[in-house]
Amino acid sequence: MTRRIVRWNPMREMINLRDEVDRLWDQSASMFPRAGWEESGEWGLAVDVAETDDGFAIKASVPGINPDDLEITLTNNVLTIKGERSEEKEINESQYHLRERRHGSFSRSITLPTKVNEEKIEASCENGVLTVNVPKAEEIKPKRITVKLGQGRKTIEG
Repeated sequence: MTRRIVRWNPMREMINLRDEVDRLWDQSASMFPRAGWEESGEWGLAVDVAETDDGFAIKASVPGINPDDLEITLTNNVLTIKGERSEEKEINESQYHLRERRHGSFSRSITLPTKVNEEKIEASCENGVLTVNVPKAEEIKPKRITVKLGQGRKTIEG
């Protein structure tokens, strides 16, 4: 008998637990009436937002989505990413044992904390990862100021 040793990964355990709680919540929610509320079918898009001195880099996983089907807008410093993933109709609903991949419309809005240069925003999609680079407006970028010592003999840049 061969035994396999697997390294314990606490993060994997936490992710599995979160997925199980999500499934349990979804199943229990379906047992209660919605009091006339319609389910929108729209789901949120998970994103990473990183800030540098020059701007913001926003990344989102969009596997299987045609980049032409993505809509990216900026209004009042709020960047919005919208799209839709079509439902596969190949298999009859009753044939599924497990169905976890999402389909339908998705949307995510991110309020940027500083003024940005709208004209220079760039978006690209590679290997299912959407990257949106949003440069900061020139007037809010840090400026380097020269400090002089004494009679102007020595200069230190700060």
